[in-house]
Amino acid sequence: MKEFKDLTLKQKQDLLKFPAYISLLASSDAVMDETERLVAINLAHTKAFSCQPLLEDYCKESEIIFEENLKQLEASLPKDKESRDVAIRKEMAILEKTLARLGKEYVSAMHHSLKSFKEHVLKAHHSVIIDFLIPIPVPGLTD
Repeated sequence: MKEFKDLTLKQKQDLLKFPAYISLLASSDAVMDETERLVAINLAHTKAFSCQPLLEDYCKESEIIFEENLKQLEASLPKDKESRDVAIRKEMAILEKTLARLGKEYVSAMHHSLKSFKEHVLKAHHSVIIDFLIPIPVPGLTD
């Protein structure tokens, strides 16, 4: 990834964890359930093929290691939801500083992409819960 040429190997590896951090933040509990995990993995695969051209290399690279990053982060982060979310937000603040080194255009594209990813993960999780709890259509809730 040419945009990452001035970053250390660790900084590159850490930036590739962004989608996994987003997925963990979006999960409803301290541990992702299997449905949340599958949704996040499928969205990461889809994102690799539908991202902005500027982020194409990043999306492909992060998709390749997404599952491994997710497993590694789940194993290393605190086990209760509140502490885990605090730890993730702290790590993401550090990642933001690294990301800022890549220029405004790249940062803007990355923020847009990560926001879209987060919204899709949250929407997919919400949809699964609603479909399970309320199996019949309810206007305003299931549409």
